[in-house]
Amino acid sequence: MGVLWTVFTITFAVITVVVFIQPYWIGDSVNTPQAGYFGLFHYCIGNALTSELTCKGSALDFGSIPSGAFKTAMFFVGISMLLVVGSIVCFSLFFFCNAGSVYKICAWMQLASSTCMVIGCMIYPDGWDSEQVKRMCGQRTDKYTLGNCTVRWAYILAIISIMDSLSLSFLAFSLGSRQDKLLPEDFQVEGKDDA
Repeated sequence: MGVLWTVFTITFAVITVVVFIQPYWIGDSVNTPQAGYFGLFHYCIGNALTSELTCKGSALDFGSIPSGAFKTAMFFVGISMLLVVGSIVCFSLFFFCNAGSVYKICAWMQLASSTCMVIGCMIYPDGWDSEQVKRMCGQRTDKYTLGNCTVRWAYILAIISIMDSLSLSFLAFSLGSRQDKLLPEDFQVEGKDDA
């Protein structure tokens, strides 16, 4: 069960990195005035005359991100990604510490990652009222109203990753508790009642 949890945690880390990097959170549809797509920090908007996409935005250049909500969502999704990568780094603790403790550390990190991803996914639509998004999606676009645009696969993957992270953290908690029960009596935590 622990090996399966490890494989799924590594897979989850890859998913979280993809969610952070990919600019396909929202995008154009058949009815949008301009072609394009938006991510957490990178976005491309089409030129109506030439049909070429003009791309802007960088994770290191906060001034190029079109909305304060996008900046905040990028921060929380980035923290979520770092927590998951940190839980993979914690795998090395299995060589030095009690396995139950390592599982619980990773579980708390994955639970915190899930919380950050929830916050990022909830804040992201607050930035849909920025001028760049309205230019692509039409004037009916507002906070939490996408207008003529559609939600793309990276945003859906971010929402799915929340459930994945919750499942992995609960599995890690149960694996940690099971490992604690396997310890001999000499190694049990002192101060517990023997009732």
